[in-house]
Amino acid sequence: MVESGSVTRRKTTTVDVGGVCLGSDWPIAVQSMTNTDTEDAEATAAQAVALARAGSELVRITVNTPKAAAAVAEVRQRMDDAGCEAPLVGDFHFNGHLLLKARPDCARALAKFRINPGNVGSKQGGEPFAAIVNAAMEFGKAVRIGVNWGSLDQKLLTQMMDDNARLEQPEDASAVMQNAIVKSGLRSAAAAEDLGLGPDRIVLSAKVSRVPHLLDVYRRLAARCQYPLHLGLTEAGMGRKGTVASSAAIGALLLDGIGDTIRVSLTPQPGGDRTEEVKIAQQILQSLELRSFRPQVTACPGCGRTTSTFFQEMALDVERHIDERMARWKQVYPGVESLSVAVMGCVVNGPGESKHADIGISLPGSFEAPTAPVYMDGERYGILRGEGLVEEFLGILDEYVERRFGPGGPGEQQAEPAADVVTSAG
Repeated sequence: MVESGSVTRRKTTTVDVGGVCLGSDWPIAVQSMTNTDTEDAEATAAQAVALARAGSELVRITVNTPKAAAAVAEVRQRMDDAGCEAPLVGDFHFNGHLLLKARPDCARALAKFRINPGNVGSKQGGEPFAAIVNAAMEFGKAVRIGVNWGSLDQKLLTQMMDDNARLEQPEDASAVMQNAIVKSGLRSAAAAEDLGLGPDRIVLSAKVSRVPHLLDVYRRLAARCQYPLHLGLTEAGMGRKGTVASSAAIGALLLDGIGDTIRVSLTPQPGGDRTEEVKIAQQILQSLELRSFRPQVTACPGCGRTTSTFFQEMALDVERHIDERMARWKQVYPGVESLSVAVMGCVVNGPGESKHADIGISLPGSFEAPTAPVYMDGERYGILRGEGLVEEFLGILDEYVERRFGPGGPGEQQAEPAADVVTSAG
């Protein structure tokens, strides 16, 4: 087992995917997938770049037709021209063995091949599966053997259902399905190794769309192998449902120490922002304190003590301020991703939460004196009041970031306490 933040991770082999290492000795990687027609190399590259810039460390693209396979090298070149180094993963189903054979330039441009044993088949004739594995060995690529219950090997499932029916006390069909998912993944990985592919080139996934089943499948898979595991709730759905279900499933497994790369599979609104799934994946990791991607803002939900919407608007202003500055901050202030900021709405928990944050402000609730103490590194820094306090707090925040994360190293200089009243504007 390997310590990672507050979680002890399951020990796994390291797999290098185009310079991004997956495994227990490495940070849990975030990945996503384009939803463009890969035959349109310009649109696919543009979305891949957008996903990478949002934080996707691996980007998967569909490779389903000869024209799509022919476009992959151009997609890679366009990404390179844009200064985007994120590795590309090719998603192959049914005909991947033919496409890779016909387009060696496609194979070279990809860092990993995704194989679905349910529709390629490690035991159904074997030739398509073997062809993709052999291509991975020829070009020095990794593979993800991705089992999905929506496209499970029907021959295997039927055999296991029949065997189960002959038992004196048969399991229910759902349990047999989960057993088949685990068996398909492990059997396919063993078949790949038998063909000569090293275990340091194999990643496994076992996707289902029901949270309890996903937890069961991955826990059993994790106990039976040392391959890195790709986590994700397949077909999670839209909006709130997809976000909550994915967070519950992925978060529970990560806290068990299971998982080396994650993807949140959200259905976007028509014309919606595909990068949203990347941001949610990052937030899952940051909420579990496994990785840091951007400063976190703590804000209270509000109650009868906070009848004004001012604290809500201020919290939103702080979030926007951080978003606007993150591109520069990441370049200039290493470590700023770990910053915590509190914007609280009344005196009950406001001072305490603000002291726990790196920098925080406790706004006055109903019937409180119209003053807003600011706390920095656990100590009261000063007091703001008046109409200009939002802008003044944002200025103090900028100064704090520069002082703590700028030249000289994080935390080298401590803030000097301000006068008791920083401002009385208005």
